[in-house]
Amino acid sequence: MARRRDPAERLATPAASDPRRIGPSLSPDTFGRFAESVARYLGTAKYLIIQTFVIVLWIATTELVFNFDKYPYTFLTLILSMQASYAAPLILLAQNRQEDRDREALERDRDEARRTQQDTEYLARELASIRIALADVVTTDDLERTLERVLDSSSAARKKAKKKKRLEDASEPAGADHEPEPDDAGDEMEDTEEVDDTEEPASPS
Repeated sequence: MARRRDPAERLATPAASDPRRIGPSLSPDTFGRFAESVARYLGTAKYLIIQTFVIVLWIATTELVFNFDKYPYTFLTLILSMQASYAAPLILLAQNRQEDRDREALERDRDEARRTQQDTEYLARELASIRIALADVVTTDDLERTLERVLDSSSAARKKAKKKKRLEDASEPAGADHEPEPDDAGDEMEDTEEVDDTEEPASPS
């Protein structure tokens, strides 16, 4: 009895090629790109002009030269029907691949929008925390206001002290304000007399 392989082991091991397959293998992605290129070409003005020219040439050749496909142009109708039968599935396949890409792009946009919203909420919370933290920090305006209050209070105290001193000076008697000046003239006279007394008389020659 053959041993059953683990699913992880099966996924990790490359699949062996099928020997019964004949001919080249075509990947769905390659065929999808081919279908998209065909659908993209069918939707251009160049294809419309070429198809119109071919149909007009076919009808003119049939009516004027060979007369091999008479009205109602059965063979031309068969060719156009076959073209439409192949073009419709190719266009649908291209649309399905485009829908898959749009779905993946939408998922990426949703993830990006979700991450952007989370980043925005995180930044908003950080800004709120910084604003709360800065509410207790002393700023330059606070220092200026404090200095202004201190200067105003000191100037008011000086003015109050000067006013109080003026009131005290005004309340004292007038004679107590000025002390009598010393008699400078009498002192000078006494000094002059002492100098005269100390001079000795001149000796006779």
